[in-house]
Amino acid sequence: MTEGTASGDAALDRFRTLLRLPTVSRTDAETTDWPVFERFIDTLPELYPAVHAALERERHGHSLLYRWRGSSPAGAPTVLMAHYDVVPATDEGWRRPPFAATLTGAGDEQLLWSRGAIDDKGALVAILEAVEALAASGFTPADDVYLSFGHDEETRGTGAQAIAAELRERGVRPALVVDEGGAIVEGIFPGVAKPIAVVGVSEKGITSLRLTVEQNGGHASTPPRMTATVRLARAITRLNARPFPSRLTETNLRMVETLGAHATGPLRAVFTRARRLRPVLHGVFGRLSDETRAIVRTTTAVTQLSGGLAANALPETAEAVVNVRIAVGSSVAEAVEHVRRAIRDPQVRIDVLDPSEPSPVSPMEGPVWERVAAAVAEVHPGAVVTPYVMLGASDSRHFTGIADAVYRFTPFELSAEERGALHARDERIRVATWRRGIAFYRHLLASS
Repeated sequence: MTEGTASGDAALDRFRTLLRLPTVSRTDAETTDWPVFERFIDTLPELYPAVHAALERERHGHSLLYRWRGSSPAGAPTVLMAHYDVVPATDEGWRRPPFAATLTGAGDEQLLWSRGAIDDKGALVAILEAVEALAASGFTPADDVYLSFGHDEETRGTGAQAIAAELRERGVRPALVVDEGGAIVEGIFPGVAKPIAVVGVSEKGITSLRLTVEQNGGHASTPPRMTATVRLARAITRLNARPFPSRLTETNLRMVETLGAHATGPLRAVFTRARRLRPVLHGVFGRLSDETRAIVRTTTAVTQLSGGLAANALPETAEAVVNVRIAVGSSVAEAVEHVRRAIRDPQVRIDVLDPSEPSPVSPMEGPVWERVAAAVAEVHPGAVVTPYVMLGASDSRHFTGIADAVYRFTPFELSAEERGALHARDERIRVATWRRGIAFYRHLLASS
């Protein structure tokens, strides 16, 4: 097949059609291209007629809520979540244009290159494909199924908030919520050769802190010993030199115990005795990778810097934005206090932006957990299913007030390189992997 041409596969062509719509959400809503969001919404009934015949659809702004009525509506429903907005991308630096939905390779090595291929149109379209096939076959779920598709997860998540609030108002309390999150991975845990399905049972809190230094400006030829930018830089280096303490939560311990049972080599003895060997595990997690270090502590990352307006003028204001991911068991207040103590400078003002606390921990055993694990086993029979704490933030955090079992799991096998392309250049997904994701949702829906 020539690169970029029609695939000849209806499901894949539908996926590519939706990927080509650049539904980029922006913090400044006035700069968002809302007509392309409308085209996305209008295209769905054309691509998925059985979905739109069997399910009721309503809008919450540009977000969508579908209801598939079950045969016994007294039961607790299932909610499948995804979002169709994506982060910005330009052609610069990409091996394939980010909104061309280019296909390369063949067979198990066939790749689909696009912004949103994984995050998160891949899951959204896989859900639609699963529902379309089941609805077209005449299947009706036993209990209600809701599909919640957000339009601004990458910015503020107002669509998911509105949908969760509406379901709360209607008295809907789901038995299960599944949103994006962990994936099926390999090589992330020493001694475990099997694929690992990491299912997020909670997610870190998130906030941004704006550090601001304001002081007199002047000509750059006669700088004071401590300019605004130097003071800000000192605050940043102090913060970087004082990381948050590590903690092994119950979820961390359960993950280590689960994976340790499948480990080989000398570390198996450590992992299977996780509760007695916590000090050793602190050191192990701190050395394995950036991901494992982030699993056990609150993290900070300086993501934005701004200062002077001219090369020869001292800035009167210098600012930095610190993105903080707050560990389960901690809080926004605790994180802010740590940053304040680390900086040790009252002339650096700290403003808290968009705070969100860590999510409650969902059950790591029992019938709802087993239902997710069973769907994984149907498609990936050799995978080890383990709970973990999701490091990023998702729309599902807004549903924890109406559901006890909220899981973050994207049913795709993703390599480290593929995970590294999220929010970066060359985002892509293996087509065979995406098809197995559809099968996961079909199995999950069949048990609803």
